[in-house]
Amino acid sequence: MKFEGTDSYVATEDLMVAVNAAITLERPLLVKGEPGTGKTVLAYEVANALGRPLIEWHIKSTTKAQQGLYEYDAVSRLRDSQLGDERVHDIKNYIKRGKLWEAFTADDRPVLLIDEIDKADIEFPNDLLLELDRMQFFVYETGETVIAEHRPIVIITSNNEKELPDAFLRRCFFHYIQFPDQETMRDIVDVHYPEIQKNLVREAMTMFYEIRDVPGLKKKPSTSELLDWLKLLMAEDLPEEILRSKDPKKLIPPLHGALLKNEQDVHLFERLAFLARREQAGN
Repeated sequence: MKFEGTDSYVATEDLMVAVNAAITLERPLLVKGEPGTGKTVLAYEVANALGRPLIEWHIKSTTKAQQGLYEYDAVSRLRDSQLGDERVHDIKNYIKRGKLWEAFTADDRPVLLIDEIDKADIEFPNDLLLELDRMQFFVYETGETVIAEHRPIVIITSNNEKELPDAFLRRCFFHYIQFPDQETMRDIVDVHYPEIQKNLVREAMTMFYEIRDVPGLKKKPSTSELLDWLKLLMAEDLPEEILRSKDPKKLIPPLHGALLKNEQDVHLFERLAFLARREQAGN
């Protein structure tokens, strides 16, 4: 069982090695990288390539580790007991299974995505140490132990918003997705837009990487934003000459709302355009 990328996902050699190493070691794969570098999509593509079911657990700031195991709805049980409902005699009726329980009891070995783990409280990863290590947990309300029938392929993503505990990191195989170089990016664009004009891609990518290199940029545009921008350029049928222009009045890229996502970065490019115009006037 080897992951070798898919027709819709360009995986670098080191990423494929990381995925397959995590599968062999039966350890969670912790994937970090800039937003928009394909961390979450990786889980979808691994599941697709290996023919495995995908179970997704998207983490929020309010998510607790216990929710991944199960939740006991004591309020509903109390209400039903007051109403004389026969369901109250079986406590299992009030146990809601979490994503780990689903993954542990799946008929086939699944891919379990724990997405953006760094959004949760700092104790969240520690609270899952035992369960992810032993692949089992105890349900206190029913007295049963849930043991994984097939050890799931666990992919955990992080945007580096918080440092993760050392004890958690020791139990993971780690991979950092580097931002794609221009050659890899061209392959990614070809996958999404196989019919796109090569000249347009060349000029757009030149401008894209120049934007990413601008000092002081608060949020660098990502791969997904480049793809959105190219889609808009094609929809508007803009000629590549507009992107090639060195006119100081056109330092801000056309349809820049797809690339620049906050007012500070837009103002930065406006200032750069103003300074370039003033310098040109002085010459």
